[in-house]
This record gives sequence, C-alpha cells and structure tokens, in this order.
Amino acid sequence: MKIILNLLIVALLIVSCAKNKSKSKELTSSTETTNYTGTASITKGIATTITEDIYSCERGRKTDVGEITSSDGKKWTVPAQTNYTNTDFPFSADLFNSCEGNNYATVKEALSHFDDSNIVEIDKEGELFTAYIFADNYFEMYVNGIAVGKDNVPFTAFNSSIVKFKVQKPFTIAMKLVDWEEHLGVGCEANRGKSFHAGDGGMVAIIKDEQNNSIATTNENWKAQTFYTAPITDLSCVSEDGNYRYSKNCDTNGGQDGTAFYALHWEIPNDWMKTDFDDSIWPNATTYTNKTIGVDNKPSYTNFTSIFDDAENDAEFIWSTNVVLDNEVLVRYTVK
Repeated sequence: MKIILNLLIVALLIVSCAKNKSKSKELTSSTETTNYTGTASITKGIATTITEDIYSCERGRKTDVGEITSSDGKKWTVPAQTNYTNTDFPFSADLFNSCEGNNYATVKEALSHFDDSNIVEIDKEGELFTAYIFADNYFEMYVNGIAVGKDNVPFTAFNSSIVKFKVQKPFTIAMKLVDWEEHLGVGCEANRGKSFHAGDGGMVAIIKDEQNNSIATTNENWKAQTFYTAPITDLSCVSEDGNYRYSKNCDTNGGQDGTAFYALHWEIPNDWMKTDFDDSIWPNATTYTNKTIGVDNKPSYTNFTSIFDDAENDAEFIWSTNVVLDNEVLVRYTVK
C-alpha cells in the first residue's frame, strides 16, 4: 500500500511540473510580444512549406509557398495568397523574360510578339491601353476590379511585362505586389554572405493609350499599404499612426539564423481591388530611385529605359514606406 501511495505522489508531482512548464512557456511567449502595441498579428520563425516550386526557372530561386500560425491563432499564407496557379486569372505578356527565352531588346520587338487575343475587354466601347510593368518580384493587376494580368515569374530571374486592356475612363488600377522569399515566413533569402538576408521590393509601371501617349505613371500620387512585414528582430521598433504602418526604425541587417525573427501580418480587405473601395485612408506611395532598387544590371529593365525613364514621363519605382521589410503591398490609382 505504501508503494502504491508513493507512486501516486510521484505521478502527481510529474503532472504538476508539466503544467508549470507549460505555463512558463506561455508566459515567455506573452512576454516576447508585450513590446508590440500595433494592430497586426504576430508570427515567429520559419513557416511550414505547403507547396513547392509553383514556377521553375533554370537560374531562378525556389518559388515555394508556406503557411504559419500567428500568436492569435490565425493562419497566414506566405509570402502571400496569390492567384498564380488560378487559371482564370490571365498571365501578362512578356516584355522581357529570360526564363522563357523571350529576351526582347526593344519595346517594338516585344509588341510584335503580343497576341491580341490576350487583350482583356472590360468595356466593349472602351479605349485600348497598354501597361508596361517591372516588378520586384511579383504583381497581380486589376482594372475596375477585373483581373487583367499577373506576373509570369514569381521570383527570379527578373522579368518585365505587358498588359493590354479596353476600358472607359475614368478607371481604377489596383495591384498586389509581392517581394517573394526564400525562407518562408521571415521575408529573407540567402544573399551577400548571409543565409537570412532581408530582400527588397519595388514596382514601376507606365500606361499608354493607343496613340502611344503616356496617360499614367507610377509616382507618389498612388496609394500603397503594407500587409506583411518581415523580418522584425525587435517588436518595439515598429509603430502605427492611424493607417500608417512604419518599420523605418527596424534593423534590416538580417543574419545567419532567422528562427527568432518575427513577422507582422494584416488581413487584406475582400474588396480592395474594386472601384468603390475607399483608399483615402491609405498612405501615399513612397518613391525610390533606380539605384535603390538596383536595376542597372537587369536587362528586363535597362532594355526599356526609353519607356520607364522617359525624360518627359519618367515612371518612378514605388512601394510602401519600407522597401526592404514590407513584403506584401497593395497599390491603387485612378486614371481620370
């Protein structure tokens, strides 16, 4: 009887210790997030890969998709929930795409290969417009809420695109921009001697009418909002002011181990691409120079400076307030 009593006491002690240990872990997790007072959901560490290589290019990086759960129990797709594998969402045409061997040297050459059946008709009596786009890394484009074109290459090698559509003015352009990541969930890739190097984004576009007149270019008048920011090494570095989400005081150095890196996630409104969506509370886009984005050695851009860097209608690179840490950004602009 004494032996049985002793065994019961030992068992109770083990259970008690296990409960205390569990509570200790929860307290530590809670303590780690006390420095954050914003509206985002917080994740930590590397995501679980759910899909491998949605696109393959001989010299390109892996284009995996992952899933991670935040401290509030929500599940997030990283680097973003996209329509890349959705066959109903049209692909853009190539302005330059070395992955597919479409190494066009001029706009004229690229346009000579455009198939007019790829023109998206929004309004039957609308005007024909052509958008030229370079995105680091991936874009999905809507006009008046209608899908008109998505990037052919989610990550690398760097490419550029043509999207043609018919619509009546005024019309609203809405784009999802994604800086793809090699280490899912922490916004990093292997680069410059670091296993976890924080990648950067950037998008430039110019829209022309059928007479080849520029009717819109990317600039500070576009709206831009971030919905995924990483890597964050210290949650106290981020701040919010209304709908402005700032990470300008955060470390962008990355490192050799990203398992302790945080990420911030915000839910995307369902109607963000619609014409009547109110983007007035979003910040204006931040503009960046060619040097900051690093396009001087990329023929997918430099072959077409005649349109992107036109002296009279220079299209500027745009993103949210942090081109390094913000990885999923929505932008909008209405053409009058």
